[in-house]
This record gives sequence, structure tokens and C-alpha cells, in this order.
Amino acid sequence: MTPLRSMLYRGLAGVCVALGPMLVGVSAQQPAHEFTPQVGQPGKDVIWVPTPQTLVDRMLQMAKVTPSDYVVDLGSGDGRTVITAARIGAKAHGIEYDPHMAELSKHNAAAAGVADKATFANADIFESDFSKATVVTLFLLPSLNVKLRPILLDMAPGTRVVSNSFDMGDWKADETAHVTEDCTGYCRAYLWIVPAKVAGTWKFGPGELSVEQQYQFFTGKLTTGNVVAPITDGKLEADKITFTAGGTRYTGQVRGATMDGASVTDGVETRWQAVRR
Repeated sequence: MTPLRSMLYRGLAGVCVALGPMLVGVSAQQPAHEFTPQVGQPGKDVIWVPTPQTLVDRMLQMAKVTPSDYVVDLGSGDGRTVITAARIGAKAHGIEYDPHMAELSKHNAAAAGVADKATFANADIFESDFSKATVVTLFLLPSLNVKLRPILLDMAPGTRVVSNSFDMGDWKADETAHVTEDCTGYCRAYLWIVPAKVAGTWKFGPGELSVEQQYQFFTGKLTTGNVVAPITDGKLEADKITFTAGGTRYTGQVRGATMDGASVTDGVETRWQAVRR
């Protein structure tokens, strides 16, 4: 976290401590349509800071959201990300721990005319099943992102994950963007594409492919008889795989327990296939 963002967070946390009881008391008395969230109000694990609309738009652009997607926003706040995704035509769902925020989101979705595509649940994200999502959006603290990381990595290859401002620890982002228009704080977005799992040993034609995977990157070796060729430039983008071994460039697709594709050596292309042992 940058010094500026750290100062902002501490400042908002101070507001939360000072005003928290009053805000909770007010929200408890207000109907959903009259409830007005306050920047810095307390939540389960974070305080509420709204994502600027320009960054919401950029995050969904990075994830290449289309009407065929199912977008889930973790900690959906006032529902703006879910509603924006629904306006694109996607089915979208928000998970929000604060019941007043969840009800406000439903009201906002109805007012925006997207209640048929935008739904909300008053629930804990760590006790919710969002495994069917094709896009996951979030604005949580780094510690929560890291806690979510194994859940996200177990999702289908190709699932896009976009975070406002905070990264995923040593899981390097596939893309980073910074918005300057109509955004003065928390203006950076990170995109990850969930990779296929290829770690382990594969029967590779007459040889053997051994892979050690670290998120979307991997190393290892290709053994054919007495020849051992180290893997270099190993990379996964969803289920697409590329690597070099023994002067040959391999590209292909991972299909669960098999993968196949084309290899090029000195300009000559041949087909290859591997089966997990």
C-alpha cells in the first residue's frame, strides 16, 4: 500500500471508530430506500469506500465482460459494479455482509431497470459459493485477497479476477491499469486470469514432461531417452499453454488430464500431445 493510500485508510478508519456507533444506529432505523451509506462506515472486515464509476468501467473492460458472462462482486457495497455489469447485459450477483447495503443495492438495481439481471445476497463471502462465476470483482484489503486466492485458483481456467487497488501477494497480475479521469483515490485495477493446473508429470510422446507450476508460470524439464531439456518461458493464459524446450517452441491447449498442440523446430511444425500420469 502506498503512503498516501495508507494515510487515507488510517484516516477513514479513524472516522469509522468515531462515528461507527452512530452510523450503525442510523442505518438500523432507516428503511433500505432511505438508507444513505457513509464513506468509512464499518463492515465485517473492511470499511466502505465506494469505487469511482470510472474505475468500475475500467475493471469490467479489463475483464472483457459480455452478456454471456456471470459476474460476481465480493463485498458489493451499494451495488454499482453489479449494476454496471448488468447494464452491459451480463448476469451479475453481489455478495454483501451489511444487510442495509444489500437492500440498498436491490433498490438501486430496480431504479436502474436491471433487477432482472442484478441480484444481491446478504452473506459472508467466505461462506458463499461463487464457483460458477466467469468474472469476479473485488475491493478488499490485501490480507483478504490472499485468503481468497486459493478459492479463486480453484475456479475454472479462464475465470477473470479484477481487484480495485490491492494485489494478490505473489500471484503476479496479468494486467494493471490506472485511471486518472474522475478518480482521486484508489484508482488502480489489477487483472488475473485463472490458469489451468499443469503441475506434475505427463507422458509426452515417447518421453516425459515434468512441470513445476507457480500460478500462470511454470518450469520443469522434457526428458526423451537420455536427453533432458529444461523448460523455459513456460506460461499459461487460462487453458492456453506455451513453453520452449530443447530449441523447440510448443503451443497448445490444456484439456484436463490431456493437452495437445503444435511445436515448431527450425521452422518445421509438428503436432504434440501429452497425458497426465
